[in-house]
Amino acid sequence: MRVVFLTHNYPRWTGDVSGAFLATLAGGLVRRGVSVQVIAPSDEGRGGEEELDGVLVRRVRYASAKAETLAYRGTMQAALRAPSGLRALAGLWHALRGAAREEAEAGADLFHAHWWVPGGLALPKDKPSVLTVHGTDAALLRRSRIARTMARPVFQRATVVTAVSRELAGWVQAGAGRYVDPDHVQPMPVDSSNRPWSTGGGGAVVIARLVPQKRVELAIETVAFLASCGHELPLTVVGDGPERAALERLVLKLGVVPFVTFTGAVSAADVPQYLARADLMIFPARGEGFGLVAAEALMAGVPVVACWDGGGVLDVVPPSGAGRLTLPAPEAMGDAILGLLLEQDRWDMARLVGESWRARLDPDHVAEICERWYREALGG
Repeated sequence: MRVVFLTHNYPRWTGDVSGAFLATLAGGLVRRGVSVQVIAPSDEGRGGEEELDGVLVRRVRYASAKAETLAYRGTMQAALRAPSGLRALAGLWHALRGAAREEAEAGADLFHAHWWVPGGLALPKDKPSVLTVHGTDAALLRRSRIARTMARPVFQRATVVTAVSRELAGWVQAGAGRYVDPDHVQPMPVDSSNRPWSTGGGGAVVIARLVPQKRVELAIETVAFLASCGHELPLTVVGDGPERAALERLVLKLGVVPFVTFTGAVSAADVPQYLARADLMIFPARGEGFGLVAAEALMAGVPVVACWDGGGVLDVVPPSGAGRLTLPAPEAMGDAILGLLLEQDRWDMARLVGESWRARLDPDHVAEICERWYREALGG
């Protein structure tokens, strides 16, 4: 079986965090004997074909090198607000669609589009396909009438539609009119083979792209609230993005410089070392498609505090024991953190939940489920 991934986000080098879960999935499929090729965008002029960890990746040019900044940076939605961004997206769609058509003519059996825009838009019309929504693309269906109009034919044309959480499945049904049944809800894989259980001692951690949707400022405000009550909680912010300068100014303004550390961007291989020292994870994001990093925390035995408006992360974080769900306010999050830290069996509960997530997100297990979807699409 020859499968082609269509995506705007796939690692550019070994260890790159951009779309790292897709590389993990591709590896699991290859081990099952599935031939996988990836079509992804160029990055600032860096295109062409390469083999990355045993998978052939074809990066297509879609604009001038200066304008090829839509993918890999988490800024696609912001770019769409400007005419130049819309032109770049149109170029990206045409480039992906052209490359997909070439692969279809070359004998690809099936296409697996990750995110309905732009990958789903580029699906060949005459080939079996699987379309997976991951979060940001499904969120467009909630906010934009134009997006819903564009998406409906894409979702109706796809042979099989899947989502990484029940929350997203609901968004797809409401916004695109396509029902996603429970057998087609499955998060993306995480390789836990080299992930140690946390021993704690490092305080709280946030692991996120520093963009507004992640609400990292809420974690910083929570640390400031706890400090004002006499509770010192160190916070390590792992990640980078356009909000970093504003967040650093907020740390200075609130007077919590001694408690907050920014690491900047780190490779996917380095993330486990931060979890291995964490006492808990603060997950303040809103409207998440799934909240994979929260599952990763639990897979390291790290309890998680998240918000009730977190979207798909509610599939991951339990409201007690190994986690807390709370209102998105510093006082509420601070109270939840103190309650969690006082719970004697939080480590045992987090490990128990973590074992379950390790099994569910095992790359070979997820690859087996994906292969079942592929055979369903080929038979449909």
